[in-house]
Amino acid sequence: MRHKEFWIALGVGALAGGIAALLYAPATGAQTRKKLKRSIEDAGEALEDAGDYLKDQAEKLSKEAQKLIDTTKDQFDDVVDVASGYVKSASKAAKAVQKLV
Repeated sequence: MRHKEFWIALGVGALAGGIAALLYAPATGAQTRKKLKRSIEDAGEALEDAGDYLKDQAEKLSKEAQKLIDTTKDQFDDVVDVASGYVKSASKAAKAVQKLV
């Protein structure tokens, strides 16, 4: 099919579809527009609610992550303190062995 024939067929199909939609529409244009507007408003409100929910969940996750980071820092500091104690003890033991040798 050539380009010109394609566009003519598309135009005829769109025109036929539009006419069929007008003939078989269950409501008047004003009612349909009102219903469509209401649906869009409802969808907007649903998206706002979903956004608020996601924001709340992100804040909760952020707080939990910060708690985990703080706990991990504390545990790491404890491990470093214990390791430092072992190093000091090992250093004293090595000095004591050197004095004996």
